[in-house]
Amino acid sequence: MTYIDGFVTPVPRDNRAAYEHHVAQAAAIFADLGATRLVECRGDDVPAGTHTDFARAVALTDDEDVLFSWIEYPDRATRDAAGAAMMADPRMAALGMPFDGKRMIYGGFDGVMVSDSDGTNTAPGYVDGCLTPVPAAGRDAYIAFAAESAQVFRDHGALRVVEGWGDDVPVGKHTDFARAVALQDGEVACYSWIEWPSKDARNTGWQAVMADPRMADRDMPFDGRRMVYGGFLPVFDQRMGADA
Repeated sequence: MTYIDGFVTPVPRDNRAAYEHHVAQAAAIFADLGATRLVECRGDDVPAGTHTDFARAVALTDDEDVLFSWIEYPDRATRDAAGAAMMADPRMAALGMPFDGKRMIYGGFDGVMVSDSDGTNTAPGYVDGCLTPVPAAGRDAYIAFAAESAQVFRDHGALRVVEGWGDDVPVGKHTDFARAVALQDGEVACYSWIEWPSKDARNTGWQAVMADPRMADRDMPFDGRRMVYGGFLPVFDQRMGADA
């Protein structure tokens, strides 16, 4: 089963080029350590929320963009080994950090639902990213809800839908996934995304999804008021390994 390291990062707009260079260098290291894909997406249509949002999640400043990114591994064992090796890799020590790492939020997630439209590994032109607080006792209901929703999204043009269940999600000093979704006792933070061919396809697809009768009158097995969501433009997408 896919294992995911998910990140949300505040990056100064003046550092866009430096950040993308940083990511390209890091991707080569992660490929050597067993990762199968690394994706970085820059905030494009990221609304302010009443209770939670991506800007608050990383204490975003006016001169920064929010980045939604992830690294995929074949399993947690590979991810854990990569994390240990990374700490000892001199190439990581040599990398600059063109962002405020104290406000970056990160964590490990079980890929509990991965739905591909055609298996062709088509690179997305747009990504919808979500962070969701879900009752731990409602895991099965959430996965079933996600799978049913994924089918609707794929029927209306989505390339891939992935749901990650919080598994190794640390508490941060300044920011973290728990604070991002105002997590309550007995809840788990989930990390998910929808890949689309383009922003136009995403906008058209969402209109069709909202009008689809399969989405009507459904009970959400989570508090949607605290869900964090937004639209992102991919700026880096590297697939590694035999399936790249």
